[in-house]
Amino acid sequence: MRYFIDIAYNGKNYHGWQIQPDAISVQEELEAAMSTIFQEKMKVVGAGRTDTGVHARQLYAHFDSDEILDVKERMFRINALLPKDISVKKLIQVPEDAHARFDAVAREYEYLITTVKDPFQLDFMHLIYRPLDVDLMNEAAKVLFEYNDFQCFSKNKTGVKTYHCVIKKAEWTQVGSQLVFTIVADRFLRNMVRAIVGTLLEIGLGKINLEDFHRIIQSKDRGEAKTSAPAHGLYLTKVSYPAHIKL
Repeated sequence: MRYFIDIAYNGKNYHGWQIQPDAISVQEELEAAMSTIFQEKMKVVGAGRTDTGVHARQLYAHFDSDEILDVKERMFRINALLPKDISVKKLIQVPEDAHARFDAVAREYEYLITTVKDPFQLDFMHLIYRPLDVDLMNEAAKVLFEYNDFQCFSKNKTGVKTYHCVIKKAEWTQVGSQLVFTIVADRFLRNMVRAIVGTLLEIGLGKINLEDFHRIIQSKDRGEAKTSAPAHGLYLTKVSYPAHIKL
């Protein structure tokens, strides 16, 4: 049987989601805990990858197993073995052909910024002291809807076949000293959200303008986009699936 597992994690101590040599990852910790509980080597397939230091409020992964008779008990046991900064929130049986990565129709990220120094938020928000032109940053965010090739915001040499993404939402909201950038797309390239945020911040700081932003996207050159925003302010917040995968 196939199951989806819904997990959340604080990415500070991990080199992203995906297993890699000589570096601790969320996937490695999850597979180790599940292998102990299920008493067999378990493999999970995630909806996507997050970079080093990036957090997730929701990331789905799928795995195959015999029928799980007591889902709550199994979740409790997995959580008991996982580090405190990784949590299993749901365990759901899905159709046998459901795929956590390939069936996902949209992914949502949030990037959090604070304009007030708070020692309790230093690991979870990007601190910017200088005033930002949020209205202009929102104008620039709308520019993203005019394009579907975002090679300029992608890490080089990632091996992807296409740099095309369909952006469905991109906007800044501000409540008090906290500023949140929300972006939704069918897929994202490696480092894409942080590169977009870093470039939009340059607009908000008055260092580049909307014409420059158009030129950067049209260049398809990562060297033209600005420095990526720090990883600790970024969260994967939602992964969406077709209706037949009931989550």
